[in-house]
Amino acid sequence: MNDMNPSWLTDEMRQAADSARRQGLQTDLRTLAARIRTDAESRYAHEGVGWQSGVEWALLYIENMAGGLTEGRS
Repeated sequence: MNDMNPSWLTDEMRQAADSARRQGLQTDLRTLAARIRTDAESRYAHEGVGWQSGVEWALLYIENMAGGLTEGRS
């Protein structure tokens, strides 16, 4: 018996665990993006133009990763 894949776990249980992990990671990524936005807006607001495009790109990248975690899954 493999300790990492116990035989008593059903496919449904494995899928539910995988789904919960993905949803948790998705939530964490979106929380991270919100914190980055808040921090950047308060820290660099006086810096002028330029920093915003880099921050927006990073936030879009994080959101795309978060969305991809559950895309095409039920």
